[in-house]
Amino acid sequence: MDILNFLFHLFMFFPVIYTLQNSCQSSWCSENNILIRFPFRLEVEGDQGNPYCGYPGFELSCTNDSRTILTLPYSGVFYVRDIDYLRQYIQVYDPHRCLLNRLLSLNLSGSPFVTGFLTNFTLLSCSSPNIGSQFIPVDCLSNSTHFVSVFPSLSFTNSLPQSCYVIGNLSVPVDSSYQDFFLNNQVSEDFELTWSKPNCRYCELQDGLCGFKSRNSDQVRCFSNHQTNHQTGHSDDDLLISRIIILCVGGTALLFAIGTGCLARYSRRRTISDEPAITITRMGVGLDESTIESFGKIVLGESRRLPGVEHNDGTCCCPICLSEYNSKDIIRCIPECRHCFHAHCIDEWLRMNTTCPICRNSASPHFQ
Repeated sequence: MDILNFLFHLFMFFPVIYTLQNSCQSSWCSENNILIRFPFRLEVEGDQGNPYCGYPGFELSCTNDSRTILTLPYSGVFYVRDIDYLRQYIQVYDPHRCLLNRLLSLNLSGSPFVTGFLTNFTLLSCSSPNIGSQFIPVDCLSNSTHFVSVFPSLSFTNSLPQSCYVIGNLSVPVDSSYQDFFLNNQVSEDFELTWSKPNCRYCELQDGLCGFKSRNSDQVRCFSNHQTNHQTGHSDDDLLISRIIILCVGGTALLFAIGTGCLARYSRRRTISDEPAITITRMGVGLDESTIESFGKIVLGESRRLPGVEHNDGTCCCPICLSEYNSKDIIRCIPECRHCFHAHCIDEWLRMNTTCPICRNSASPHFQ
């Protein structure tokens, strides 16, 4: 029955695996959009989903027009441009197309993200545009009377135009080797955030899938990548066939174990129920062998006449087997009633009964 219980729980575990795989499948805000999978998790409005499928702080959501959103606790909403799971960075941009304004108050506290590289820039406000080629205008911060520009802090000199003043300095998450690209693209709308925990780089290199070791653990491990999605190109049919095979094998094993267990239990019940009956019949109901052997035996002579007045009526056959007595037959008589029988017939009778088969009086001297 231990095998039966093991197979039963093993079989019942397959649907749990199936459910977990389905509930943690990759998702998108729209078809051919950014792939969302562990450590990220997609939250749908009104449905927080399964927290087991994503690492804390990596929650994403979707806009009404199917854009992917990252919300930082102290810096608000950013749109997601791309996620690189191998390099572990997420590329985001400002929905209002004014990244520098957002960077002035960027605060990554309470999130798992950090900036990969920081390059210092200086913001300058002037009363007139086109003050110099080294100054890159920032249109989203400018108006009709104040024109805001940005330039690398390393290029800062104290000799500024009289119509300009420094608004402030800020650290932009961009490698200094890319600062020219950042500036020449009108202060790029995108910047990158990276994370160190959980570290799934090795798993990604093995073409695996990162995930929690268990529901109650905050440690991650690498699983074989059997998940079906458009990015990996794995077939839904292959996954479905594998699950069907597992369920069929498990179901067959379970049914076989149930049948074997029921048969073993039925046999055990028969053994238990039959054994007491034999014991009672042979030991509790009939006479014991020593009492039976105490009853005298004789060998019939040629006249085949039985002893005692009870048989003077010319009885010629055994009342038990109904066979005629023959000379030299061994006869046993019950002392209490003096009825006689073939010895082997009455011995078998008395092993199962305590009364005479003719008069039904007790054959045991202990009950007289």
